Amino acid sequence: MSAPTPAATPTSVELDIRGMTCASCAMRIEKKLNKLDGVAATVNYATEKAKATVPAGYDPATLIAEVEKAGYAASVPPPPQADPGPQPSDTDLELASLRTRLIVSTLLTVPVIAMAMIPALQFTYWQWASLTLAAPVIVWGAWPFHHAAWINLRHGAATMDTLISMGTSAALLWSLYALFLGTAGVPGMTHGFDMMLTRTDGAANIYLEVGAGVTMFILAGRYFEKRSKRRAGAALRALLELGAKDVAVLRDGVETTIPIDRLAVGDRFVVRPGEKIATDGVIVSGTSAVDASMLTGESVPVEVGPDDAVTGATLNAGGRLVVRATRIGADTQLARMARLVEDAQTGKAQVQRLADRVSGVFVPIVILIAVATLGAWLGAGFPASAAFTAAVAVLVIACPCALGLATPTALLVGTGRGAQLGILIKGPEVLESTRAIDTVVLDKTGTVTTGRMTLLDVVPAAGTDRTEVLRLAGALEDSSEHPIARAIAAAAAEQIGPPAAVTDFANVPGLGVRGVVDGREVTVGRLSLVAPGSTVRAVGAVEGVGGVEGIEGWDAELTAAAEAAREAGRTVVVAGWDGRVRGLLIVADAVKPTSAEAVARLIDLRLTPVLLTGDNETVARRVAAEVGIDRVIAEVLPADKVDVIARLQAEGRVVAMVGDGVNDAPALARADLGIAMGTGADVAIEAADITVVRGDLRGVVDAIRLSRRTLGTIRSNLFWAFAYNVAAIPAAALGLLNPMLAGAAMALSSVFVVGNSLRLRGFRGVAGSER
Repeated sequence: MSAPTPAATPTSVELDIRGMTCASCAMRIEKKLNKLDGVAATVNYATEKAKATVPAGYDPATLIAEVEKAGYAASVPPPPQADPGPQPSDTDLELASLRTRLIVSTLLTVPVIAMAMIPALQFTYWQWASLTLAAPVIVWGAWPFHHAAWINLRHGAATMDTLISMGTSAALLWSLYALFLGTAGVPGMTHGFDMMLTRTDGAANIYLEVGAGVTMFILAGRYFEKRSKRRAGAALRALLELGAKDVAVLRDGVETTIPIDRLAVGDRFVVRPGEKIATDGVIVSGTSAVDASMLTGESVPVEVGPDDAVTGATLNAGGRLVVRATRIGADTQLARMARLVEDAQTGKAQVQRLADRVSGVFVPIVILIAVATLGAWLGAGFPASAAFTAAVAVLVIACPCALGLATPTALLVGTGRGAQLGILIKGPEVLESTRAIDTVVLDKTGTVTTGRMTLLDVVPAAGTDRTEVLRLAGALEDSSEHPIARAIAAAAAEQIGPPAAVTDFANVPGLGVRGVVDGREVTVGRLSLVAPGSTVRAVGAVEGVGGVEGIEGWDAELTAAAEAAREAGRTVVVAGWDGRVRGLLIVADAVKPTSAEAVARLIDLRLTPVLLTGDNETVARRVAAEVGIDRVIAEVLPADKVDVIARLQAEGRVVAMVGDGVNDAPALARADLGIAMGTGADVAIEAADITVVRGDLRGVVDAIRLSRRTLGTIRSNLFWAFAYNVAAIPAAALGLLNPMLAGAAMALSSVFVVGNSLRLRGFRGVAGSER
């Protein structure tokens, strides 16, 4: 089948790969796919997936055919189903099969090893009993290795399975020779067990314990490897399983329960207390508290009401809600999170590519070393049994399974743990970026600050009660939709309670509002409503709007408070009634409570924080001082943020950019490392390398810490995998290692790498998400 002519726009194709047994398999498939015109592919042994960038309109069957030519199976993943039911996956079936082989092989192998190691157990016909027990292990237990080796041999390739198959088969064939044609089958034959190699008559020795023991140990390593991959992918599966399966849709005023995959954008659906919100949407009616902890790690439920956005898979912990669907299926935040996690686990870091290249040339070199070892021992006059044992030990000990597992397992566990903590790492190359960064540029609005107006203080006039100012102003502002009005109304509702009734409400655009509350004529508005020492200038004199005449009461204390607030970059709102100014309400975009701690922790990581904002210098300096940032770049137009990043890079800095808005997207893409707050705009999330689902800036600290920890784990895995093979192969070639112990050591090296990677599951964040 010929590939189609490449088109201008590339697309991405994903394949599930079956039949891979080692990193060399993945390397071989990857080479095959990359030889196709217009195809750029990566194959990940840990996730058993291939991702290929192909020309638009490319037929995936071409890729599948190429994989099959290499001796493996491939298929396009099936589309997600609303409720697939409890059907076992291919991974589950493969894990169960591997577990069965391991259990049976262990039961049969333990007596064989015991008889070979303990002369007292060697009864008259013990060698024939060993053959009866070991043969099924070497043939049936090791069948996956033999099968893979045969497929690779047919295609002129050698993988780690080739080493295992050659070593175990040679042990069985030699033992059959010794039993049937040599002297090993004589009744009463005994031999001791020694870690070292000694001169013996080859025809008198059997190596059944070597073949069975190596098979058992390698099966154990493969089983624990497969199980760790299964566990490491649990975060992704958990994300996909979070969503609701059915939804109660309102159609013509009647509730109808339908599967989630039949929900359409614009549909209105009902969410009762205790139910999951079916998909991303906007609340039409009702108020409640939404528990988003399973999605964001935020432990405190969020109060929501009409016009508030809600995310699918979060839990309605309060009242009945009617929600209008705004995103469905693959467009939802849950689906996007799952896609980002999977992309990260499928990609390859630079260190992984190095390991793949080493694995690709390692196997043929090892076979040559084994042949050379056999020849050297025979040439030196040693018996064939000793030469054979040394060669088998080389084949067994050299199996670089640990090398193939070093990067994928750490990446799987690290990104999976990140997903649990609300940290989404787009790709493995991101891990390498976190190691190099030395400067973190923080967008102010929505990142360091809340991004919405908040009431910071109430300054009452002399003789006026603070609570009364807030109560009356809050009642009046509750009827307004202005962001500043909403901030005052929300603070009054939180501190005092439900608002009082308002009559004769009137809005003066750009200036303020007026109305009657509890029989008092109340005016709330901008500072320009009242000039110090004068009466009201706006309300009551604008476009014929009736209002309060002659508001007085502006004093020196209020003047000083207003000036101090304005100098700090805050908004001052005047409140008055019955002809007098009664107080000031100070409103601003408040700094998030955790921002100062986050900045301090960034500094502890030896990173230099920089505050970047389009606001004026005064506001920026005030926010920077509050959170502990020294360098401020203010009054920057959205289009100029990219230039700021480029300028910092020109200074020799390696820059991470943290933002949440649409205008941050270009800067996020331009930075060496882009980190988006998940509470922000979609385009920012798409442009970033890391997404912190929570709005908590401490999540950025966790993201950098986790990325660095994961990279450190990868490097330590690779070091021990390389060191193990470098040290063990010469020892085996010199006859210093028994083949069975070599097999055990090889398996244990893989278990070490997996165990070291699984330590990442214990990573603890500082952002209040310690699940």
